[in-house]
Amino acid sequence: MSDFNHLHHLNEADRADIIELGERAAAFRSGQEDPERFRHFRLTRGVYGQRQPDVQMFRTKIPFGKLTADQLTVLADLADRYANGKLHLTTRQNVQLHYVQLEDSVKIWEGLAANGMTGREACGNTVRNITGSARAGIDPHEPFDVSPYVQATFEYFLRNPICQDMGRKIKSAFSSSEQDSAFTYIHDFGFIPRVKTVDGQEVRGFKVLIAGGLGAQAIPAHTAHEFLEENLLIPFKEAALRVFDRHGEREKRMKARMKFLVQKLGLPTFLELVENEQKALKYQRYPIDRTLVPTAQPPAQREWPTLELADPEKYAIWLKTNVFEQKQPGFFGVQLKVRLGNLTSAEARQLAVLVKKFAADDVRITMNQGLLLRFVQAGALPHLFVALDELGLGDPGFDSTADITACPGTDTCALGVTSSTGLARQLELVVREEYPHLLEETNLKIKISGCMNSCGQHMAASIGFHGSSLKRGNLVIPAMQVVLGGGVDPDGTGQLAEKIIKLPTRRIPAALRSVLNDYEQHADNQYFNQYFRQRGERYFYDLLKPLADVSDLQEGEVFDWDQSQEYVQAIGVGECAGVAFDVVGAIIGDAQAKLKAAQNYLTKPAFAEAIYSAYTAYIIGAKAALLAKDVRCNTHIGILEDFQKHYVATADFILENGDTDFVEQVLQVNQHEPEADFAKNYVAQTAVFLKKIIRLRESQLAEKLVLENYRA
Repeated sequence: MSDFNHLHHLNEADRADIIELGERAAAFRSGQEDPERFRHFRLTRGVYGQRQPDVQMFRTKIPFGKLTADQLTVLADLADRYANGKLHLTTRQNVQLHYVQLEDSVKIWEGLAANGMTGREACGNTVRNITGSARAGIDPHEPFDVSPYVQATFEYFLRNPICQDMGRKIKSAFSSSEQDSAFTYIHDFGFIPRVKTVDGQEVRGFKVLIAGGLGAQAIPAHTAHEFLEENLLIPFKEAALRVFDRHGEREKRMKARMKFLVQKLGLPTFLELVENEQKALKYQRYPIDRTLVPTAQPPAQREWPTLELADPEKYAIWLKTNVFEQKQPGFFGVQLKVRLGNLTSAEARQLAVLVKKFAADDVRITMNQGLLLRFVQAGALPHLFVALDELGLGDPGFDSTADITACPGTDTCALGVTSSTGLARQLELVVREEYPHLLEETNLKIKISGCMNSCGQHMAASIGFHGSSLKRGNLVIPAMQVVLGGGVDPDGTGQLAEKIIKLPTRRIPAALRSVLNDYEQHADNQYFNQYFRQRGERYFYDLLKPLADVSDLQEGEVFDWDQSQEYVQAIGVGECAGVAFDVVGAIIGDAQAKLKAAQNYLTKPAFAEAIYSAYTAYIIGAKAALLAKDVRCNTHIGILEDFQKHYVATADFILENGDTDFVEQVLQVNQHEPEADFAKNYVAQTAVFLKKIIRLRESQLAEKLVLENYRA
């Protein structure tokens, strides 16, 4: 693991990431690295512990799901060499590889970096992958292509010091139009493109939504701006992240998302704090290069011979449900239904060949775990259909009731309570065999999560389910919580589903039949969510209540789907975000690392990055000192105020230069523009502070050698 000389062909940032991952993985294996600290580190590098012992899930970070055919082939090769030969497409437009050995995660990183991909900040308390409507750039309804804006935002925040040590993850989405196909209303940051005319000139901008989220307590996003000019997008997001970083909860993980901070402060106060951060930003305006993601070139025009189809009826449905005309005349987008988002490496390689033959070299992963090919000529459609069908990717009904979204659940996830994939297969059979007309219904969607955390986005589904359990005496029965009425209305309004009832998971197919039969008998041409809101929660509770009676369980109902033995609820420790570390010496070491990063940024020079790294070092150092006094803190601002109370006010710590207000000293960070003189002074001030923290810690210990490795 120590020989990294072969990485010379990679850029400096990728080399540094790969070397650090390799060295720290080796240190962990040899017992020289604290397991909890290493877990925090590896998560931000895309390496996530699986349910199965001693193997990892490796998550890539693919902004707005854009892949070339060659990148798809590379992912297939990596899956064969280092994983289980499968690619899993996610609702976050990522690709996940499963059953990866820790040491092999370094090799995956190398393969990704050599081909323009990364795993950096794919997991952990970071700005996660930024999603975008798969149709962006070809959507007939879009005012402009949001792809360059997603890419610019991705590049700006990748490895940015502002988002390396947050209290929780941040999820962002860009819709291509007001129809909100990107589900912006369930994100921490959502952006919907808009244009207006000023002095005869078209001005681009975005409707900005903030602080939405799913999980155990789903909250719809708030509108922060009806129209924010395009060059203010990144500065606004950066300022909001600084507020979240400083004021967000850190101790109580379930309350640490941005939605809870805005709920606590109120939207006006949150936005006022965002405004107060503007002066300290590196950029007051950040122009977006609109050519950053050029429109992919279609394949060369050619004459396609007439083709006699073996199954013309299936082709006709496929054309209706999986194909749409692009805004570019004469070209079509082709959507591929990928069951449960799972592709074998062989399928991925063959698909890459088809992309080069039939479409532009621009494949998009869709938010319902499928794929979208672009710029297919009309004459090529039957030929492409035949090729896809032979590959197993020609099923009609993309994004329909039969195209069920499901997270991996208990297959691989430590948090999984029930088998979401096993249930999804059963429900798809029900729809395809008993309700085949719903292959063409796109306003009624089914989504399943293996737990309440909503990786399957069940709360944004017309009919959703999340894993749970029921009890009958000492018997634990696998169950699903039924939720109804979520998703995006035809007019683009986002809805969160309502909880209805909890049922044994083996009875969910019967529950689906009950709901669908009732809907088809009584809805009178209303779309499902309208019908649900008209009838109300109580109506559907009463409809499904007979299925909740567990006093008369039948044989097999104590089993989960895909299981043939009695259900045992085994919930592991999830790694959706980082963990808290309370070892004082280790925390001081982390502060020293941030100071070193700040000093390195000064030499580049990158003054804004240096200042924020120094600020983070201040926070971590103060936290270490407070933990030594057994004072626990749950926000950055709380750490500053508690350090003032427990150290400065008691004269246990004397600030330099006659200062008496620690909060004021540290929060110079948002009172100055990020210029050279302030950056140098602030970093130097941080260095003095940390030296005093180390001396303070030494004085608190009976044996001073404990912190020898953390000296400046």
